Amino acid sequence: MMDFITSHGLDIITTVLGLVYILLEYRASIYLWLIGIVMPALDIWLYWGHGLYGDAGMAAYYTVAAVYGYAVWKFGKKHNQKAEEELPITRMRKSLYLPATVFFLVAWGLTYYILATYTNSTVPLLDGFTNALSFVGLWALARKYIEQWFFWIIVDVVCCYLYIVKGIPFKAGLYGLYVIIAVAGYFKWKKMIKQ
Repeated sequence: MMDFITSHGLDIITTVLGLVYILLEYRASIYLWLIGIVMPALDIWLYWGHGLYGDAGMAAYYTVAAVYGYAVWKFGKKHNQKAEEELPITRMRKSLYLPATVFFLVAWGLTYYILATYTNSTVPLLDGFTNALSFVGLWALARKYIEQWFFWIIVDVVCCYLYIVKGIPFKAGLYGLYVIIAVAGYFKWKKMIKQ
C-alpha cells in the first residue's frame, strides 16, 4: 500500500487540488485562481515524469495564466459593468469565434510539430490538441465567458483518455469527474447570467 501511495503521491495530491479547483470554478469563486497557481506547478513535475511534455508545458502556462486570471477577475471590467460590481459571467461575442478558432488551429499545429519533432512523445496529436484547446478555454474562463465550459468538456474527455493510456489513474479519474462537473457548471453559470 505504501509503495502505491509513494509511486502515485504527486498524482493523488494534484487530484485533490484539482477537485478543489473545479468546485471553486463551479461556484465562480475567485479563489479558484489561487489553487490554479499551486496545482499546475506540481503538475509540471507529474506530467514530465510520464512523458506528457505538452501537458507539462501547458501546466507551466496554467501557472502563469492563473495570475492573469486572478487579476482579470479582481480588476477587469466589461462593457456596462457597474463600478463596484464583480466581473460578470457573459457569453462570448460572435466576433470572437473566428479568432479563437484560428488561434486554436495554429496553436494545435505548432504544439503538434514541437512535440513530434523535438520530444519522444507517443501522443503528440492528442497532447497538442488538448494544449491548444486549453489555451482557448483558459482565456475564456479568465474573461468569465460561459462557453469556457464547452472547451473544458472536450479537453477533459480527451485528457481522461490520455491519462489512462499514460498510467496516471487518479488524474484520469479526476478528468472523468471534470466532464460531469463541467456540464453541471455550464447550467449553474447559465442561471447566474440571468440573475
